[in-house]
Amino acid sequence: MRELARVIALASLAVAAMLRGTAGAQGQPEGQLTIAFDASIAPTFLDPAETPGIGTPFAFLYAMHDALIKPLPGNDMAPCLAESWKESADGLTWEFKLRQGLKFHNGDPFTAEDVKFSFVRYKGASAKLLHDRVKAIEIPDPYRIRFVLDKPWPDFLVFYASPATGAAWVVSKKYLEKVGEDGFKRQPVGLGPYRFVRQSPGLELVLEANEQYWRKKPTIKTLVFKGVPDRTTRLAMLKTGEADIGYLMVGVEAATIKADPKLRLARVISPAAWWLDFPDQWNPKSPWHDRRVRLAATTAIDKQGLNEAERLGYSRLTGSIIPSVMDFALRLEPYPYDPTHAKRLLAEAGYPNGFDAGDLTPLPPFITMGEGAANYLAAVGIRTRIRGMERATFMEAWRTKKLSGLLVTVTAAPGNAASRIESFVISTAPFATGGYPDIDDLFRQQGQERDHKKREVLLHQIQRLMYDRVMYGGIFEPATLHGIGPRVEEPGVGLSSQLYFTSPYEDMRLKKP
Repeated sequence: MRELARVIALASLAVAAMLRGTAGAQGQPEGQLTIAFDASIAPTFLDPAETPGIGTPFAFLYAMHDALIKPLPGNDMAPCLAESWKESADGLTWEFKLRQGLKFHNGDPFTAEDVKFSFVRYKGASAKLLHDRVKAIEIPDPYRIRFVLDKPWPDFLVFYASPATGAAWVVSKKYLEKVGEDGFKRQPVGLGPYRFVRQSPGLELVLEANEQYWRKKPTIKTLVFKGVPDRTTRLAMLKTGEADIGYLMVGVEAATIKADPKLRLARVISPAAWWLDFPDQWNPKSPWHDRRVRLAATTAIDKQGLNEAERLGYSRLTGSIIPSVMDFALRLEPYPYDPTHAKRLLAEAGYPNGFDAGDLTPLPPFITMGEGAANYLAAVGIRTRIRGMERATFMEAWRTKKLSGLLVTVTAAPGNAASRIESFVISTAPFATGGYPDIDDLFRQQGQERDHKKREVLLHQIQRLMYDRVMYGGIFEPATLHGIGPRVEEPGVGLSSQLYFTSPYEDMRLKKP
């Protein structure tokens, strides 16, 4: 037995040496990759605590920060900062075993205290729901943390540990208490594959490889994000080599990339949906309060026409704001394009000559998407004015209920049907200006139901009510298109089906010189 133990020990040492050799053979990160991002880069995008119910900030969080659990290639709930987790038999407790030996970019050790601090500090999407439902947080030891719920909650992991929110993304308690909130936004510190170097707010963010990243060492030394809301400028940067990846290249620019033999058009359909949003539908004095008017707007828009113009026809049409691939989603066909019927509905509602609908605000910087919708609406008499905004300003105005008229908007945040409904549909949703008592009641019921089939029935009932009442005008589940330059071997697009952006960043590769 003693000899056997000696042989095993020697074999273990040999394996360890071999692994060290393999890691060393990876070489040092080299080169620079520049991403022309489709919006101005807001400092709030770099802070997990500020995460709204859309996917935009995760393009940066995946680079600089890390979460207990997050989507990775082949696993939509991959263990990251948490090696494992378990739910108690009564559904009241979730315990996470944390990865040991990790350090933040500034050298602070990662422990359960940072996880608790980040959860308490979190104020983004679904923050109130999470804070109300978590009764206590216990730390049995530095590498275990336990969340105690007020009652069983089958969607705890969806709301806490997926990019439906940023609540499970972890920042350093010690560092944040030292530099304060403003200091953290100026120079954020994280646990991700890339560390912060410098930023010009709105314009540029420069990161460098974290060679101690637990998953794998990045192969690219420097990542540069440039905030470029104008699509034609992103295309020009891609053609000249000033950018290696151009985000969200739609319409004419996407077709130009597709036809250019030196460039590639990468595409992925992640769990996202575009829709018409009617924030004034709860105002009895607004035309949008009338279901017939909302239905007229929805049937006035040629969804396939927008799909062809914006996404080269690659998107999936939908009648819902909930992507069909999400758990508990009810597949709903869009209301058919019928401008004649739209005019008839407007006449029945008392607007035979149409009406002035005020602002139409598309999610920035998708102005052409808004213009396309506005043209279709104008054809039936619904007159609008396109309003352009910065994305961070738009999100804040939407969250604080300051947008009126019409929105043409999208979210690409992962999750399930319940997380989407919580963010956009129920009366207390951060992005809703009103709601229905029966939908609120059904949502409460499904949140306490642990039987999957029974939950599905309740959530399908909510989605059917949303559709029948025309609370939203579904357009399509977008094919997200990115332009890829000739220097890039692996852009990371579509490695995880849950994410629309290039990720994981440590998997990206440049071509060998």
